[in-house]
Amino acid sequence: MSAESAGTIALPSGEEIAALGQGTWYLGEDPARREQEITALRLGVDLGMTVVDTAEMYGDGAAEELVGEALRGHREEVFLVSKVLPGHADRKGTVAACEGSLRRLRTERLDLYLLHWRGRWSLEETLAGFTDLMEAEKIRYWGVSNLDVADMAELTTLPGGDAAAVDQVLYNLSRRGIEWDLLPWCREAGVTAMAYSPIEQGRLLKVEALGAVARALGATPAQVALAWVLAQGVAAIPRSGSPGHVRENRGALDLHLPTEALDALDEAFPPPSGPTPLEML
Repeated sequence: MSAESAGTIALPSGEEIAALGQGTWYLGEDPARREQEITALRLGVDLGMTVVDTAEMYGDGAAEELVGEALRGHREEVFLVSKVLPGHADRKGTVAACEGSLRRLRTERLDLYLLHWRGRWSLEETLAGFTDLMEAEKIRYWGVSNLDVADMAELTTLPGGDAAAVDQVLYNLSRRGIEWDLLPWCREAGVTAMAYSPIEQGRLLKVEALGAVARALGATPAQVALAWVLAQGVAAIPRSGSPGHVRENRGALDLHLPTEALDALDEAFPPPSGPTPLEML
């Protein structure tokens, strides 16, 4: 694999990663689709979509195993992300969960390790586990997922809590609530925002207003939806187990959304008019 040039986004450290990556939720669960999914992941890396996001939760580790197989021999080309389940996220549990992910992924370290969402364990416990993993060089960066403004503000009050690299959240044209407070907070704090389900698991593709914009631009609805997320300065990790869809997604990087297209999208998918609780899927 030799990754093509792709749009990038900066982490707080200054390191640049691919702005458009690949998600793996629901991958690895159907043996009949395994080879196609592996081909799709490898193609995405070839096309510069080198951020690969997974989690111990996905298929009870099946997605991580699929990613490990897909990236065999190509690990150094990828910025690899996984997540710890909240129930495992005390200090020792975080370390143990990461070690399990590393085994399934066939790698010695993760580039980014996230708390999947907040649960019963304190943020202090999880942060201590992240610190242990960084000291052991098993992860390069740590971050969080599905944490809203109050949680992020609390995190930054903890020793070392201001080192969070990423907050990965649900964000797309139909889920714009973070624009009111969380996204501005992340920008001010220097935390990179990353969008999961950037095309709402395909449901956005059925909206006629999005289709109309896509037709006017000679693009597909998925490409417009992804280009819109990227235009907000947010990284996106669409899932695709199909090589054809991977190529389609990659086209979003070459799509410019003119003012009239952005205005039409704002009319069809209005921005928030006030605080909105963080949504999750």
